[in-house]
Amino acid sequence: MESLFSHPESEPESTQQGSNDLEPLIIAVVVPTNVSHAFQGFTDHPHLWWPLEQESVFGAGSHVEFEENLILETAEDGRTSVWGTIDDWQPPLSFHASWYPASTPLWSTEIRVAFRAVDGGTEVRLIHDGWEGAEDPAASRESYAEGWPRVLERYVRFMGGAVA
Repeated sequence: MESLFSHPESEPESTQQGSNDLEPLIIAVVVPTNVSHAFQGFTDHPHLWWPLEQESVFGAGSHVEFEENLILETAEDGRTSVWGTIDDWQPPLSFHASWYPASTPLWSTEIRVAFRAVDGGTEVRLIHDGWEGAEDPAASRESYAEGWPRVLERYVRFMGGAVA
């Protein structure tokens, strides 16, 4: 009888690819304003532009905000959900957070949002990676690949930019 703990000498090539092989999502948009205003619009006013009807824990009517070192959603009835914990705050240039909406820090990924001056305004670059921290890395990456463009499109519109 074979041991339950025996392993083949090497795994087949197809099973060696894991969550560490998932590429970071990198999404960049340009908003027609200076770096400081772009950062402020993103971090001080997400409740005015975040598409809560599509991308939230509690849905339309809830409120999202950056509060101290947290990114927090509050439902109309007062329930809260922590979306992320900010661990590097460099206004107005960038922030980095462990990211876990509808989950726990145990199953977190990572986001970094950086702001830099470019011709025509400010480039806002979101990098989402750390997929190995997600409960289902491939499904999580796929979901965010669909969701982040919707989120950033709303931000661009809020900041007065044109959406393609």
